[in-house]
Amino acid sequence: MKFLEALHKQTLFFDGAMGTQLMEMGLSLSEIPETWNVLHPEKIRSIHENYLRAGAHVIQANTFGLNHFKLEGTPYTVEELVKAALSLAHQALENVPTDIGCGFAALDIGSLGILMEPLGDLTFDDAYEAFKEVVLAGKDGSDLILIETMNDPYEMKAALLAAKENANLPVAVTMTIDRDGRLFTGGDIKSAVCMLEGLGADVIGLNCSLGPEEMLKFVPDLMAVCSKPVLISPNAGLPEMVHGKAVYGIGPERFARLQTQIFDMGVSAMGGCCGTTPSHIRRMCELVRELPRKPVADKNLSMVSSYARAFDLSGGPLIVGERLNPTGKKKLKAALKKRDLSYLQQEALKQEGQGAHILDVNVGIPEIDETDTMCWAIKGLQKVTRLPLQIDTSDPKAMEAALRVYNGKPLINSVNGKQAVMDAVFPLVKKYGGLLVCLTLDEEGIPDTAEGRFRIAEKIVHEANKYGIDKKDLLIDTLTLTISTDPSQAKVTLDALRLVKERLQVHTILGVSNVSFGLPNRELINSAFYTSALEEGLTLGIINPSSRPMQMAYDLYRTLHGLDERFETYLEKYQDPDLLKGAQESKGSASGQPSDRSDDGTLSWAVLEGLQEVASSRTKKALETQSAMDLINQQLIPALDKAGEAYEKGIFFLPQLLMSAQAAQASFAVLRESMPSSDGNAKGRVLMATVEGDIHDIGKNIVKVLLENYGFDVVDLGKDVPAETILETIQKEQIRLIGLSALMTTTIANMAKTVKMIHEADPTLKVMVGGAALTETYANQMGADFYSKDAIGAVRYAEEFFSGLDLSPKI
Repeated sequence: MKFLEALHKQTLFFDGAMGTQLMEMGLSLSEIPETWNVLHPEKIRSIHENYLRAGAHVIQANTFGLNHFKLEGTPYTVEELVKAALSLAHQALENVPTDIGCGFAALDIGSLGILMEPLGDLTFDDAYEAFKEVVLAGKDGSDLILIETMNDPYEMKAALLAAKENANLPVAVTMTIDRDGRLFTGGDIKSAVCMLEGLGADVIGLNCSLGPEEMLKFVPDLMAVCSKPVLISPNAGLPEMVHGKAVYGIGPERFARLQTQIFDMGVSAMGGCCGTTPSHIRRMCELVRELPRKPVADKNLSMVSSYARAFDLSGGPLIVGERLNPTGKKKLKAALKKRDLSYLQQEALKQEGQGAHILDVNVGIPEIDETDTMCWAIKGLQKVTRLPLQIDTSDPKAMEAALRVYNGKPLINSVNGKQAVMDAVFPLVKKYGGLLVCLTLDEEGIPDTAEGRFRIAEKIVHEANKYGIDKKDLLIDTLTLTISTDPSQAKVTLDALRLVKERLQVHTILGVSNVSFGLPNRELINSAFYTSALEEGLTLGIINPSSRPMQMAYDLYRTLHGLDERFETYLEKYQDPDLLKGAQESKGSASGQPSDRSDDGTLSWAVLEGLQEVASSRTKKALETQSAMDLINQQLIPALDKAGEAYEKGIFFLPQLLMSAQAAQASFAVLRESMPSSDGNAKGRVLMATVEGDIHDIGKNIVKVLLENYGFDVVDLGKDVPAETILETIQKEQIRLIGLSALMTTTIANMAKTVKMIHEADPTLKVMVGGAALTETYANQMGADFYSKDAIGAVRYAEEFFSGLDLSPKI
């Protein structure tokens, strides 16, 4: 029986933690756990067999941390260790039968532990190749691929594409969230599920980071949007330090009973993560096995997403900002030719602030390479905006390249009724996911009648179904033509729109402003036509969000149709008695966006919005009238403080925080050229290191960037750093504050050891700690001076520490 067939028939149980068991068997913190596949195969096999005896149906091969980055400098290869791991899993499955007559070996793939672009240096292609190597090594010995403990949607996408493109196996993807239900890069469950379903994940779930009690709060959010079988594998609570050893607080009985509550929400498969043992899995199986399982329900949601935000089209009409399309826009054409990313980014932020929910991106001008430019624009825009994007191109090559690098599930513009176009576009949509705009034209052109356009729409829907593309992922564009050449065209478009909504029950989209081409005072006609289209059921209007009449048409439609809760938008924007005299400027709509992100011309604004090129150029300009120190104190530091406050309040997320930091770095680079040597003028020196045995340095690198932006000198020792090296550097560099990071629960003991050695060497030294596996209680137990849950907290502590310290050199 195949894995998905078994999952369809009954609840499947996955195994529990591998690392916890290995440490009990003597794995040292300096060892790579996967090397035990060849050094101690009998111990790996025994762990698998113990989980099978406990009731597990799915064994995760000991491959979680395998990639060529981790094995660099060792005599081992990815292929060698992957094949050994899967061989051991199958040996265990042969030795211990399951209660359903079969068991399954999962190729276990974890995070690479390296920050991906645009926040870090690891490119999408390099991440894909690393995952591909693991998949190729393990595809022939696996029953499924499990991509787990993922907290960056972009990395999830790279891993999922590597799995889908290089193996014919079912793929499960489980993500890791924090206590606020957010992924590391600021995304939420809804946006991640939207992307994963679009890319074809077969199972979606949550694992690690949280215990079942904390995870219980977020499973309803997952179940509300996920139409795939769900897998939940919590930790056995959060670790605490007991006699120098990491101990997880939730025992088998409580773990199992909490899992029954989670299972009752409609979960299809369950397992355990850090701290769970065969006893946890056994008791979970005993309690859950006999419970009735709820069927997997298709939520039938039409969603578009970025890496951080998803919109469900059933919630009312949405605005697609049209200002990043070069048609009729000389400045945008010039920016595309010059590769002026800052112009595109500022235009995107402007539209976001004016209420757009999605941004159209079209780079189609004759003088450029559309494929290369589209990818450049998509990546650059996703650095600064959390809004979903519309990939607007008729070139299948450019479309696929953009779909591949896009972080989320985009809007795709477009396909039409020509058979050749459908044959080229539908496979791309099926592979990468997206909401597809469907133009009602075919080989014979655009029909003059509403019925003619409807028939093309019907044909497109039917043809999409052959590719497995559901109509919930289609938007029909009945095409807006100018009334200046044929006054009947507006009525034809609206009639066709109504037919599509009534007969096909699909979502719709229109490029609204085309209707007035060639006429004076175009906004008057555009807004009236827009209102008429909304009344006929228009889902997405491609409009200029800065147009006052268009914004009014949208806002008043929402007010009159009960979509403006408690009249909040109307009262905020339209109660001014001078409004109709044109005395009040347009504000953003009730889209959840800031009411104004428009450029005020300052360096602070450029830093806050993360615009590196703009920050650099404005710094050069400002130096003509201001000193470097004035700019630092009056512009840069206040902007960084504001970004930090926004992050602490949950207004900004990690990408925005880091983009602000990088923009500040661009400004500092200019300022340094005009300043005398700053040797000895830093606020203080901080040593940063990821502890021995841990090769993950994402969190440490983020703290480093922010500390440097706030004027601290950072001595970065990197990752997998022995305590002895840290002590030696402290003494050599005269360090007073040390920051230690650890992501892996298996390396927490090394952190405790390092903290102890530092304090024994000099009790006056201060150690701040952080990492996904840590809690404040745990940090206190190991004797750390400060626990920070995020990078901003580390900056605040450093400022407080050094503000009262004598920084003169010690003699």
